[in-house]
Amino acid sequence: MGCFCGYFSNEITDKELFAAINDELHRQQNQIELIASENFVSREVLTALGSVMTNKYAEGYPGKRYYCGCEHVDVAETLAIDRLCKLFDCKFANVQPHSGAQANLSVLYALANPGDTILGMNLEMGGHLTHGAAPTISGKWFKAVGYGINEDGLLDYNQVKKLAEEHRPKVIICGASSYPRKIDFKRFREIADSVGAYLFADIAHYAGLIVAGLYPSPINYADVITSTTHKTLRGPRGGVIMTNNADLAKKINSAVFPGVQGGPQMHTIAAKAVAFKEALNPEFKEYAKRVLENSIAMANRLKECGLNIVSGGTDSHLSVVDLTKLSVNGKVAAHELDKVGITCNKNAIPFDKLPPFQTSGIRIGSAAMTTRGLGKNEFIKIADLIYKVLSNYGKSCYESVKDEVKAETLSLCAKFPLYK
Repeated sequence: MGCFCGYFSNEITDKELFAAINDELHRQQNQIELIASENFVSREVLTALGSVMTNKYAEGYPGKRYYCGCEHVDVAETLAIDRLCKLFDCKFANVQPHSGAQANLSVLYALANPGDTILGMNLEMGGHLTHGAAPTISGKWFKAVGYGINEDGLLDYNQVKKLAEEHRPKVIICGASSYPRKIDFKRFREIADSVGAYLFADIAHYAGLIVAGLYPSPINYADVITSTTHKTLRGPRGGVIMTNNADLAKKINSAVFPGVQGGPQMHTIAAKAVAFKEALNPEFKEYAKRVLENSIAMANRLKECGLNIVSGGTDSHLSVVDLTKLSVNGKVAAHELDKVGITCNKNAIPFDKLPPFQTSGIRIGSAAMTTRGLGKNEFIKIADLIYKVLSNYGKSCYESVKDEVKAETLSLCAKFPLYK
């Protein structure tokens, strides 16, 4: 397929660096990508991301910058804002956060003070680091209380309500990093109202499904919404913040800049604008529909193979696979699958007895390989390959099994080329 480096430059001077870039292209082209937080962007997004807008400092916001010469980057940022607002039917948006973590930090900076109580989903139950995990700013600056899921793997809304009444948090965070089911945002709103808390929804994983109408939207319930732009939304790596409250919009803008960031990355914002336009096209809804169909097909096939899927299934692009029936933990499983060309990540399961660096499960997602064109039959095949590897781990036939699966993954990838 040739060296992708040439797509950016006709003359390569840093051969070591560009060799690494080309090697990464080769890896992406020849591996089945199941990491739920990853996707493949279009060439148009890559073009904007590698554009001359990277050269421009633009502290501030469109029409109100600290530097001159921002008239063209103002156009790019305004396009990104307008398109994002149209996608989610919201009134105000900030597209400057460098990441989802930066977006979440900005929201907490805007809504709460150090020492205030926040209520978010426990990391080990499926939440995100930035929702109050102890090693993070959200866990160190605030009194973080965590809610979880019940024995069925479903969100325990009764526990959320009980904890909210007991701790009276300033902010309640809903959203997750490895929760496959639909979130009842209306119920979270009712709980937040009952204790006078802000409701903050982090939809990083579900954003693409939401704009396609395949997953509930929090826009009519949450005070503030954050998302990444690179998962199911299929844009460049970055974050965004949305709200319908004008007063909160002002606080959020001040929290992003100068609160937690300096100059925005204008090349990334331009690439976000491209991705948002792509998501507004009718074809994106068809893509998101296939993402969901493929995710369900893969999860169901693994269940047919005898593995447990946390919560019993999925309503989204991701699933968490319980490996306790097999003689392999999540860390080993992820490494062994990587060796045969299937990329995923180790993941804790609810009430996991193993430490977080081992885990009893893996997380898999369908967004990236759906972008490459794979359908339900291919995802069923992928599930079979996963089970074939993990169920034979440690057996005398294992090395030959790995060779067989590696050949099958390469063959499958060749049928659905990336950046052909």
